[in-house]
Amino acid sequence: MKIFKFFQYAYLVFAILFIYVAIEKYVKSQTIDYISILLAATAVFMFFFRKKFNKRFENKD
Repeated sequence: MKIFKFFQYAYLVFAILFIYVAIEKYVKSQTIDYISILLAATAVFMFFFRKKFNKRFENKD
């Protein structure tokens, strides 16, 4: 069960990484990296989805 909580917070780490990449590309070349922003938003969504799913799974036991 602890491995699921690890992956839950790994999504936040990836979101921060993608946001950093998007900001870095914007500062260097003044272009918006929509793919990195989309991946960061997806990672944040997956964090909250997994959190809710894990809570529901724990309540079932």
